[in-house]
Amino acid sequence: MTTISPRTSRPVDHLVLPVVELDTARARLEALGFTVAPVGVHPFGTENACVYFNDNTFLEPLAIGQRETCELEARKGNVFVARDQAYRFRNGQDGFSGLVLGTEDAKADHREFVKSGISAGEVLDFSRAFKTPEGKEDTASFRLAFASDLRAPDVFFFTIQRINTPKVDRTTLQTHKNGALGLREIVLSEINPTDFQYLLQELVNQRDVNAHSFGMDIRAANANITVLTPAGLRSFLGLNASENERGLRLQAFVVGVRDLAAVETLLANNNISTEKRGSRLIVHKAPGQGAAIIFEAA
Repeated sequence: MTTISPRTSRPVDHLVLPVVELDTARARLEALGFTVAPVGVHPFGTENACVYFNDNTFLEPLAIGQRETCELEARKGNVFVARDQAYRFRNGQDGFSGLVLGTEDAKADHREFVKSGISAGEVLDFSRAFKTPEGKEDTASFRLAFASDLRAPDVFFFTIQRINTPKVDRTTLQTHKNGALGLREIVLSEINPTDFQYLLQELVNQRDVNAHSFGMDIRAANANITVLTPAGLRSFLGLNASENERGLRLQAFVVGVRDLAAVETLLANNNISTEKRGSRLIVHKAPGQGAAIIFEAA
């Protein structure tokens, strides 16, 4: 009898959130109760100001630092920059463009993505300086392997391998006024979610998929990835998606917090409107926040 070896699911690592400018994103995220890291500069023209959680996931607000450098790197085949530019061209400067999974071997992932027919281009290696709010510095080095589907031009995926992790204490960066602990769920939309089942199975390295009348769920090692129909998106989250446009789109993410009532009070004091749906608190898109953020008690 032939047996199928179980797969080890990849963990969600971080989310790529294009923004017009980092100052606007920082102000918005801090008003939401997040601690935002100092600016990090990429060697290919983009820059970020990340929000780190103590479950080793994070948010990456991403801005254009040097446009000429970005355009040159895209022409040279840098998939990260090319996909960021394509997203901004089609969707505007504030949004939610990328879902990133963690890996211990990006080169092996690339070979598997090529074999599976979902590779989006060549592996990318790069390093950047890392600084804590206290001023301590180190160098972070990464290797990225990209996956995509031509039917879904408005989202891109990659796995990330940490070649060198900065030897700095991130405790301050991982402590948030809103009590955020980490990412619990990533929400996408599509008219017929199961059309992208194979792509997500290969990306997450997970065979099991829970299909239901409003979409499907696939479990990463540390978070749930949900793809909802437009009707499901409205019913569950009060969010709108086109009933006619095909292709995956990243819509929202769920952050686990220590105390939901405390978050609700914090946001009210900061004049941020919210929508309560069951045990969840939804903050809809705003300048500097290109995706809906959903808070729920961890």
